Amino acid sequence: MRAAQNFRLLILSLLALLAFTVAHAGPAAEVARIVTSTGEHDFKVEVAETPKSRARGLMFRKSMPADRGMLFDFKVEGPVSMWMKNTYIPLDMVFIGRDGRVVGVAADTEPLSERIISSPAPAYAVLELNAGVARRISLAPGDRVRHRMFDR
Repeated sequence: MRAAQNFRLLILSLLALLAFTVAHAGPAAEVARIVTSTGEHDFKVEVAETPKSRARGLMFRKSMPADRGMLFDFKVEGPVSMWMKNTYIPLDMVFIGRDGRVVGVAADTEPLSERIISSPAPAYAVLELNAGVARRISLAPGDRVRHRMFDR
């Protein structure tokens, strides 16, 4: 009888642990590959593809690992404007056309700023990376970003 109670308690504990893990797991990361004159550079990105996730972006986060980023899917190509309100991490914003080509880079954006940062050309997506990454990998307009978003 005692063994059965212990077994039930073990199962309930494992289920509670599983529920906690699922509830606190971060968004799934996908790989985005940036191809520049210095080679191919892979980043694990969260994809913001709903209005709610695009509105929140990286706001309120205090840090981001060096190999991470956020890829915003706007679902149509057109003028894109971003800002850094409630964003504590300095970022590089990479504006990307429908075909996956970089159309512009806003480097070293100012944290917590409400200044509007606009794409220099119509963009389909924006990739946010830690500030300094664009310079480090020699990212420039015309370079390519490879991700499932641009394979549609």
